[in-house]
Amino acid sequence: MSLLCLVLFYSNNVYSQEKKELIFHNSEKLKIQGHAQFGVNAVAETNLFWDLADVPELDFNSDTQWLESYIKSGISLINKTGTHSSLYLKVSAVGSYTMGTDAFDAKNTGKITLENAHIGYKFKISDSTFVDASIGSRELKLGTGMLISNGASSGFERGALKFGPRKAWEKSAIVEVTSKKNKSKVFYISPNELPSNDTKNELAGIDLNYYQTKDKYIGLSYINVLESLAPYPKAAPNGEGAPIITPGDRDGLNALNLYTKTRPFKKTLKHLFTALDVAYQWNDRIDMSSFGGRLQVGYDLVNIPWRPTLMYSYQTFSGDKPNTSGQERFDPLYFEGNPSAWSTGSKSSMVFINSNVQSNGVSIRVSPSKKDIITLRYAHISAQQLRSPIQFGQAARVEFFR
Repeated sequence: MSLLCLVLFYSNNVYSQEKKELIFHNSEKLKIQGHAQFGVNAVAETNLFWDLADVPELDFNSDTQWLESYIKSGISLINKTGTHSSLYLKVSAVGSYTMGTDAFDAKNTGKITLENAHIGYKFKISDSTFVDASIGSRELKLGTGMLISNGASSGFERGALKFGPRKAWEKSAIVEVTSKKNKSKVFYISPNELPSNDTKNELAGIDLNYYQTKDKYIGLSYINVLESLAPYPKAAPNGEGAPIITPGDRDGLNALNLYTKTRPFKKTLKHLFTALDVAYQWNDRIDMSSFGGRLQVGYDLVNIPWRPTLMYSYQTFSGDKPNTSGQERFDPLYFEGNPSAWSTGSKSSMVFINSNVQSNGVSIRVSPSKKDIITLRYAHISAQQLRSPIQFGQAARVEFFR
């Protein structure tokens, strides 16, 4: 038995986004390049969160409209220091603003923040092996982005909730070794969190990836949370009453994530593809054990105009069991929460986060041109564990009282 949610979303977006690259200098040894990206998005939402927050005590309006915009600009440099070595750096900033009241009741907010600020060195150690080491603020995505992708927070006092233009981790140290089709990363990262909701997270780990093509790869990631103040919600005993909030429970979390994609029947059904992501998490300090994953099966209709892709997805993330003393809630960490990646349902991560939910989804994607993609999605969402907390929007927002 499960809590079934048949969800119909209405969203009217007037959306535009542009990326520009400018070459300031390009010689045999030195390349200097400018980067600019900007977007404008008009949004009208009705029945936000199914009117669950539309009660007199909260003074929250479930129908709202807002206009958000952002600009991201910067400069990068690549300097060849030898035949097979180069020094590189990148600096960029993001300015964002929301005019009106967004889905989380933030009004007329915006901020300018640093995005990229990193320096790195890439060099060759053998005929087929390269090492790339960097330090500073930069982006990092592991696998398909199930656990590690979005390294920065937008929305609230920073504005641009839907765009989410910030992606770079505030602090990082990354060493990547590439040898033919094998890629290995060792990393330390700390997210660029909202000042009003900074839970002091620091993570480290390793990622091993065997990559042949975009349709054939297999990888394994291990992640350890070195430090965190982030709390977990825990089901009340027997599920009776409000959830219990347990501060600092993320601290010490371990996670393993296996990800793979292939075309299993190249001779008979060469346009059929499958993808699998599974993750297991544990934390002996709080007696935690949780799981999550996704299975996708798709087919490319390459001989039909607009080249449609049909796909079925099933994903599930464990919830805390109300009749145990341990914690079984899946921690979504920093997943890539757009509809084409890891959002549970048809919208972005502002609706469900990937914890105590499961969904069956079908989609059809068409490409009228090389630049345009149209995707229609349907999702049937249910709770993975009854009488257990379900969270909405950008994971847990913590209120600190001092």
